[in-house]
Amino acid sequence: MRNLTVFLTGGTGFVGQYINQFADLNIINADFDICDYQSVNEAFSGIEPDWVIHLAAQSFVPRSFDNPQETFDINFGGTFNLLSVLKKHNFKGRLLFVGSGDVYGVIEEQKLPIIENQPLKPRNPYSVSKVAAEALCYQWSQTEAFEVVMVRPFNHIGPGQSDMFVVSDFAKQITQIKLGLKKPELQVGDIDITRDFTDVRDVIKAYRLLLQKGVNGEVYNICSGKETSIRVIIDTLCQLSNVDVEIKQEKSRLRISENRRIFGNSKKLKEVTGWQPEILLEQSLKDILEDWEQKLK
Repeated sequence: MRNLTVFLTGGTGFVGQYINQFADLNIINADFDICDYQSVNEAFSGIEPDWVIHLAAQSFVPRSFDNPQETFDINFGGTFNLLSVLKKHNFKGRLLFVGSGDVYGVIEEQKLPIIENQPLKPRNPYSVSKVAAEALCYQWSQTEAFEVVMVRPFNHIGPGQSDMFVVSDFAKQITQIKLGLKKPELQVGDIDITRDFTDVRDVIKAYRLLLQKGVNGEVYNICSGKETSIRVIIDTLCQLSNVDVEIKQEKSRLRISENRRIFGNSKKLKEVTGWQPEILLEQSLKDILEDWEQKLK
């Protein structure tokens, strides 16, 4: 039986590096500019993949406020370019579009955990771009010759994530303190908000299962279903590192349009694929700390 061929966008990013570890898939990582139709077209020429996984995105929310046009160009325009190229080359396989759990916006507490039919109320340029791209993908799933499955992953974490993101940022700071590279002070934003964290290694298993079993035109939450405060994340990281820190809030780390509580419901995903998250949060945090210690020593 031949290995399936996968055309991957965003393969050099945090999640892409884990997708590339699927040894039984023929992963194609092309060097191209997702904002340039001709560049995407050239990268796809001569390739007949079974699946396409679309990870390429500008996913840092503060940057989307600083430069919303860039975010729209990459996340919406880039998705349109990819879809157009797939159509031009008569792609007949299946595309996985990676959206975001951030598209739901602020949710009333009585409506938690979040299910897929919750109205979308994006509150930042990043999530607006993801709503638009997801709508585009749905339209193409209904009118074109290839299938599209869409996902809304909530916060995913793991070794190798940029320190632009909150858990990796705190793990780096705490490791620096442990190694004597930094004063025992932790610069934070609002740490009493809650989020739904899933290990990236569990997330990519969900991606693969949905490519196999997901329904064309449907969207699926990928989440743990558990609510964890940033304060608990910090406390756990400190315990695992055996360090004490003084917490200092910085205004520059506070986000406008911040959602107070977020956690999702992945029942739909589980019913269709049988997926279950396997890596406990504490293990994820331990692995992230070990990764930072190796980098900083």
